[in-house]
Amino acid sequence: IIKEAIREEFMQTVGKRLEKCPMEIRYAYQELDKLPAGYAAPVGRTKPWGTCHAVLCAGDAIDGAPFAVVNADDYYGKSAFRVVYDYLLHAADGEKYDYCMVGYTLKNTLTENGTVSRGICRADANGKLIDVTERTKIKRVGDIAESVEDSGTYTFPLESVVSMNCWGLTPAVFEGLRNGFECFLASEKGKELKSEYYLPGSIDELMKADKCDVKVYATTAAWYGVTYSEDKESVKNSLNALMQSGEYPEKLWK
Repeated sequence: IIKEAIREEFMQTVGKRLEKCPMEIRYAYQELDKLPAGYAAPVGRTKPWGTCHAVLCAGDAIDGAPFAVVNADDYYGKSAFRVVYDYLLHAADGEKYDYCMVGYTLKNTLTENGTVSRGICRADANGKLIDVTERTKIKRVGDIAESVEDSGTYTFPLESVVSMNCWGLTPAVFEGLRNGFECFLASEKGKELKSEYYLPGSIDELMKADKCDVKVYATTAAWYGVTYSEDKESVKNSLNALMQSGEYPEKLWK
């Protein structure tokens, strides 16, 4: 999922590498004006509406299949993709939508170079997700994590499970996401110039409406991401270490 404005540059860099991989590649475009009928972006808004909006923009490309959602700029590890794939092979919507999520340990997703946003998760003893709360400006403070927001200061154990937007979903989710997105656009938040409608929050709304169950697969695997430019060198070193250990070949596709 990309923007039309970066299509040419993307194809010349990432796109031409993906052409070598043994899979079909489809592109979807997340644009500011791709909104439900009757809605328009506020005057002065310049960016799309976040991760839930991105998934909705990919609906035609997904074309009715079960699907996984990941952030393009995050490294999740091979085990995360295997878990989601295996789950989706047998996922079946019944009275409720049937989803899964790979949850990461909070301490493995922090950066030393600033704050991060994470979906803080609670699950029951059977691994069923209870709720996920989006928190921003999280950083490590000693042996805990802390988020200082306009609504207050929140603290979390470093062992907390967090959503990194690694989801396994069925196509039935689109109806719920569309309804939630329309409610968001009609609210005061939808009229702001920088507000976003996050996928974890939209899934949480579906859970609270008793429309879906989400199985959480917790992993202790390391997550890597370049949230800040200062993170780049550390991530490069970590990925090089994976290649040197034999986890990945030097070139994924010849």
